[in-house]
Amino acid sequence: MIRRLIAALLLAAAPAAAQQASTTLEAVRSRGVLACGVSGESPGFSLPDSRGEMRGMDADVCRAVAAAALGDASKVRFVNLSPQARFTALQSGEVDLLVRNTGWTLTREASLGLMMAFINYHDGTAFVVKESSGVTSAGELDGATVCLIPGTSTELDVTEYFRTKNIAFQPVLIGGVNEIQQAFLAGRCDAWANDGSYLGAFRAQNPNAGLRVLPERLSSEPVGAMVRKGDDRWFDLVRWTGFALLVAEGLGVTAANVEEKRSDADPAVQRLLGGTGDLGRALGVDNAWAAAAIRAVGNYAEMFDRNLGPLGLERGPNRLARDGGLMWAPSLR
Repeated sequence: MIRRLIAALLLAAAPAAAQQASTTLEAVRSRGVLACGVSGESPGFSLPDSRGEMRGMDADVCRAVAAAALGDASKVRFVNLSPQARFTALQSGEVDLLVRNTGWTLTREASLGLMMAFINYHDGTAFVVKESSGVTSAGELDGATVCLIPGTSTELDVTEYFRTKNIAFQPVLIGGVNEIQQAFLAGRCDAWANDGSYLGAFRAQNPNAGLRVLPERLSSEPVGAMVRKGDDRWFDLVRWTGFALLVAEGLGVTAANVEEKRSDADPAVQRLLGGTGDLGRALGVDNAWAAAAIRAVGNYAEMFDRNLGPLGLERGPNRLARDGGLMWAPSLR
């Protein structure tokens, strides 16, 4: 009896909670477009194709959130941001969402007023060298020059690694991704440190350059979508849009069959696609919010295979938890 009474009270309170407005969502709707901060220089994550269309995992996350918030995945304005400018752009409201190979750290949440809404990739800092150097392990880089982008967690990872190993290195600080690529290929540094995924993509795009990504990972780096603190409703919408893409993979819902699945008898599928329940209303959007996101970009596996598969990157820790990976989502109820 007591449990039923508590449940009834919670249900009665839910519509009131759903009415709490998201100032960010209101701004996005008023503007008619989602401003999404990305790198714009990261193969597999955010890089314009030959027609100028932004492609990649991060770009698809932006589109999924636009689909959930506005019902239209095309309503995205991509804002290319440097590592130095990305946090200020989000803090100031220049962008509504930051999906820029950005790692989840305590300082970024506790000191910068930002929050990680969800993880879209598990990565880690690595080194790439030229095979002609003969270097096969990071421990062999004693005295090496290392190209780094300043103001990133990678710079800190590398500094701590060399200090811990009690070996020396000479940092070569270069601000832009394209510039650092050219500097490394031109021999200005012996090694280049960046996210392992990025370096793997870089090697795949330069098959004749004789590159080797060293096996060590200096960190465990969950990267994903960040929002400003203080707007819990927007945080909820972004977070659960990411979760919905994972749930869709687990349930076998794809961009191609999302309409067919609307008549599926599975209650979990019905909740995901808005056939039953008021999950969208609780987030302040249409109950078909998740269906719109999946229709636009597919489930998580589709995003991964489309954007990172061609670069030779394996799912590894980015498999679903049921398959031995680290990607999981709470129940959509």
